[in-house]
Amino acid sequence: MSRVLPPLNALRAFEAAGRHQSFSSAAQELGVAHSSISRHVRGLEQRLGVQLFRDAARGVTLTSEGRAYLAQVSPMFDALSEATEAMTGRASGVVTISCEPTFATHFVMPRLGAFLDAFPEIEPRITPSQSLADLSAFEADVAIRSIVRTVPDQPSMVVSNAPLSVYGCPHAFAGLKEPAELLDCRRFQDRHGDPWRDWFMAAGVDVSDLASPQWRMRANLALPAALAGQGALLITDEIVRLYVDQGALVRLFDLSIPGGTYQILVEPRAERRRAVRQFRDWLVAEGAPFRS
Repeated sequence: MSRVLPPLNALRAFEAAGRHQSFSSAAQELGVAHSSISRHVRGLEQRLGVQLFRDAARGVTLTSEGRAYLAQVSPMFDALSEATEAMTGRASGVVTISCEPTFATHFVMPRLGAFLDAFPEIEPRITPSQSLADLSAFEADVAIRSIVRTVPDQPSMVVSNAPLSVYGCPHAFAGLKEPAELLDCRRFQDRHGDPWRDWFMAAGVDVSDLASPQWRMRANLALPAALAGQGALLITDEIVRLYVDQGALVRLFDLSIPGGTYQILVEPRAERRRAVRQFRDWLVAEGAPFRS
């Protein structure tokens, strides 16, 4: 039986562009030029005799015919990927990860070498971003975010829920004895609100005259300041654990307050890929010491 099939490269270009609603993003995913995606898509449209995409303000958008075709083509590529993984018995391929920058820099990256050693055929592509990736638009396979008060609107797994504790450079706080002494010190935080006030109240310190807010900055800035001995830092334990192990920071008092969670969200279709599941499971396992 002779099958009526378009060129595979044209189908790959269309499927990627359809998922991303962008020729540029499809080109980046497939490692080809933007012009290559455009050429393959236009050739496929000519072969099928239908228009698959329309130009949009940002990127492209699928026509009704394009949406119908994508709904048939994407599951076939998913099935091919799953069949290949099942046949080879190993996970492989690219996993795109959108990650909160502080967590990416101070938790994921220092540990990533162990993952690469264990799964050499998986390529994690990590994009630090404060904005939550739109997984439904396939901006990423996985998103890792700090969740403080809200609840994710899609299934997620908790990586860590370490509390907020006070850390400082050992030589800068060698003579510190009581929490109230920190009222006279420079204090950093990486959270909105006034967590220092909450911490002092938990310590039984009078904060009626406490200036608010404290020095708030991204942890990627506050942490180097604390490491340089410029002040005390209120931050979650998993972010500074490596610096504590190295002796660069010490926990100043045995007192903590709730700090929210870091959670991992996985795009439902991407979760069918073994490589995505391997990364998710590895990250959750790495976070186990920081979950109560």
